[in-house]
Amino acid sequence: MKNYSVFDVIGPRMIGPSSSHTAGAARIALAARKVAHEKIKSVKFYLHGSFAQTYKGHGTDKALVGGFMGFATDDERIRNSFEIARENGLEFEFIPTNLGEEFHPNTVKVVMTKYDGSTLEVIGESIGGGNIKIVGINGLELEFTGSFSTLIVKQWDKPGAAAHITSCVAKNDINIAFMRIYREEKGENAFTIIEADNDIPDAVVADIKSDKAIIQDAFIIRL
Repeated sequence: MKNYSVFDVIGPRMIGPSSSHTAGAARIALAARKVAHEKIKSVKFYLHGSFAQTYKGHGTDKALVGGFMGFATDDERIRNSFEIARENGLEFEFIPTNLGEEFHPNTVKVVMTKYDGSTLEVIGESIGGGNIKIVGINGLELEFTGSFSTLIVKQWDKPGAAAHITSCVAKNDINIAFMRIYREEKGENAFTIIEADNDIPDAVVADIKSDKAIIQDAFIIRL
């Protein structure tokens, strides 16, 4: 059984009214924006379950746009996130949908379009108390929570890739809390996700990306 902290029960500091429907939504959108780690032209939020039913009343829509703009859960600018996003040239849209019974009732699929026309998809679940899980990136099933400093590496599925990544992490005296490797197909794209007890310095990313024969991209997510 999961051990719940007082912060799980009370929820985070936030612009209300709901830790699940506003704080969690803002954190999912912030995580999606960080996964993209470049400027986005437009974003579509596909709202599933309870999100689809109540997103206007609970302010989920404003929280999603606010999180996407980089606002923290207690940032008062969330109330005016639509206007701020439009002033910054971001196009956004909300689409109620049904993603399937396997997803949590508070789930959103964030589809981002970059300025080069390519798209990136992130699926996140708001699981209560402002806590979230990211459960998909570009159709690949994976999982991280954003509760830790998180390193995401996109690599080729080749021998030595995992050893290279862990060597770079160890060299920077980082203690790994969780590490998972996901791959699309054997010999194709793979993702390594590391959640660490201590903050992951940006220097780790440079070290990891230095081996271009096996590493495609790497970045850190701090929520």
